[in-house]
Amino acid sequence: MKTKIYLILTLISFSIISVAQNDQDMETLSIFSEYAKSKNYDAAYAPWMELRNRNPKFNKAVFVYGERILDSKIKNAADEEKIVFINDLLKLWEERSEVFPTITPKGLYLAKASQLQYNNRELLSKTDDDLYAAFDTAYKTDPKTFTNPKSLYTYFSLMVDLYDASKRSAQELFNKYDDISEKVDFEVKNYTNKRNAFLDEEGEVKELDRKDASRLKSYNSYLKAYDQIAGSIDTKLGSRANCENLIPLYTRDFETYKNDGVWLQRAMNRMYAKGCNDDALFVQIVEQKNALEPNADTAFYLGILKEKAGNNSEALSFYNQAVELEVDNFEKSKILYKIATNFKKKGRFSQARTYYMKTLKTNPSMGKAYLAIAAMYAKSANDCGTDNFSKRAVYWLAAKEAAKAGRVDPTMKKNAGKSIANYTAKAPQKSEIFSSGRAGQVINVGCWIQRSVSVPAL
Repeated sequence: MKTKIYLILTLISFSIISVAQNDQDMETLSIFSEYAKSKNYDAAYAPWMELRNRNPKFNKAVFVYGERILDSKIKNAADEEKIVFINDLLKLWEERSEVFPTITPKGLYLAKASQLQYNNRELLSKTDDDLYAAFDTAYKTDPKTFTNPKSLYTYFSLMVDLYDASKRSAQELFNKYDDISEKVDFEVKNYTNKRNAFLDEEGEVKELDRKDASRLKSYNSYLKAYDQIAGSIDTKLGSRANCENLIPLYTRDFETYKNDGVWLQRAMNRMYAKGCNDDALFVQIVEQKNALEPNADTAFYLGILKEKAGNNSEALSFYNQAVELEVDNFEKSKILYKIATNFKKKGRFSQARTYYMKTLKTNPSMGKAYLAIAAMYAKSANDCGTDNFSKRAVYWLAAKEAAKAGRVDPTMKKNAGKSIANYTAKAPQKSEIFSSGRAGQVINVGCWIQRSVSVPAL
């Protein structure tokens, strides 16, 4: 009986202590979170550290606000003190991973830790080897959540620097370029598909509630960031991947990797992207890939080869086969865009426009297709009018297409704006419209364009 009474009293005692402890933790949390919300991070620091040391599992706010507090400390500290706070933030992320593993994606937080060290590399005495190893571990541990655009660029930039220092081979450099490029393409596809769900058949944004409008804004932000780093990655790679470097490398390795579908795919994509498709090695790689693993890309490249041989009908057949083989709309749009651009380069504008419009059917967010159509209209202005006024009226049509690019694709707004300004300046001005007496009239544009445009009303 005495034993039972003792156990009951013990449990009551523990319960009272637990409640008291919980109240104390709640009070401490309330104090530092209020300071943090008002951005008074210096005042938040002491009560935050108190709860972090006493009971870090109490609430995830310990880590959410803790990151903000330490960020502020790092920003405002002198060098020696800054090192302490940087290391403590790195430690905080490790603690978060241990305490709340299900809401701490490894790739995301390892990349953040790597980026923090990179941003303070001189202060922390970190070498390129150290930093690359950190990013490489983050990427290989959890590539799915390693999605930060800036960190992806830093990761690749370090590889280039190591290559330039003769610490990495050309093959390692190109492999990492392909890894990162494919990762960026995957994320662009992901956010483009999410964005396209909010567009109507004309590529215009539907009416959205506040929640969906916020999501769309986020998708646009990511797409813009990925567009910027894709260009930066290509700039960083520069001439290191020109034909003079690629052809000897791929020639040397062809026999070793000729049955490796991934190697063949990357090699032919890289050679085409860098304009090396006139070399006999490109033909060899395409034919080998087609024999081993035929797909939409090999069909497209076979079309290129047939066209170069003067077999235009066979080339078109392969182009259409490439489109049919690709079942994913986003990937299909990329194939269609390449076909269209190939026709555009050869001055076959009508066929190019047909494929650009097919591109937009499969991916209504691809604003660069509208810009390409606008550029073809502008280039044809002098050939598609009956007099000076109607010829220059074609620029209004070009400006109209360019405007569509800016509306459907957030990454194209700047380029679209420049194009619109350029085309509008070349079109008839107000004084010319007035003197012509054609304000408000509709002009039918002939030749291959076969479109109409309205003269602005005065």
